[in-house]
Amino acid sequence: MKTVLIFLVYTQVLATILFSVSISSPNQAYPSLYNDDEASCIEKTQTLKPIRREIYGNGRIIDITHKFTPKTLSGHPDGLVDFLTLSSNMRNGSLYNFSVMKLPLHSGTHVDAPGHMVADYFDAGFDVDTLDLDVLNGPALLVDVPRHSNITAEVMKSLNIPKGVRRVLFRTLNTDRGLMWKEEFDSSYVGFMKDGAQWLVDNTDIKLVGIDYLSVAADDDLVPAHLVFFEGREIILVEGLKLDDVKAGLYNVHCLPLRLVGAEGSPIRCILMK
Repeated sequence: MKTVLIFLVYTQVLATILFSVSISSPNQAYPSLYNDDEASCIEKTQTLKPIRREIYGNGRIIDITHKFTPKTLSGHPDGLVDFLTLSSNMRNGSLYNFSVMKLPLHSGTHVDAPGHMVADYFDAGFDVDTLDLDVLNGPALLVDVPRHSNITAEVMKSLNIPKGVRRVLFRTLNTDRGLMWKEEFDSSYVGFMKDGAQWLVDNTDIKLVGIDYLSVAADDDLVPAHLVFFEGREIILVEGLKLDDVKAGLYNVHCLPLRLVGAEGSPIRCILMK
């Protein structure tokens, strides 16, 4: 009985010591809520620096998505100035950080659904949640478009894209001019003319069309070229791709939009894999 009492007392003392260490040790992995050493916490925070990458796995994975910041180019006139707000802030006494996002869907790197410019398709529910992920993921060809014009039927013919290719990313003068890095919309961007879009639909097997500006269609043929692509509801348009310093050629592309039921567009994360 005496041995048992000694053991219980020892256990209680040990537990008290361990608890004391757990709430006051300066070397613990997670600072305690009871630690009042503010200077120590600030010092540790200042030494933390996250790594942001564009290329992963020694070049095996290339991120072709533009980052979302208040300066990211948007199709909305108000832009993205207040798109992200911190509604609960630990520095103001909250137990956690909690952000709220208000984002125009046709901003930065994004995808269009057929309902974007066809009212009947929008009413029928052809939203981003209905887009075929099999089309958005798989082998893709990155091609350089001749820099002297928009993408016309003649330009499409000159690219000699083989039959059987289902996904093509078109790099244009937009990348050379750095248009996606500018804060203001530039209507002189390069895109598809109606005849170029029609030639693609009639003469290729392409189902995923990617381009390096906010719109796949040139400003002069903005609606007509979009309608050619949307009409059959088979071609998916990915716009605003970041194709700087990526070699032309064959890759595996992986693009995933948000499952936004009722939305005609969505931000999308796109990567290339060798």
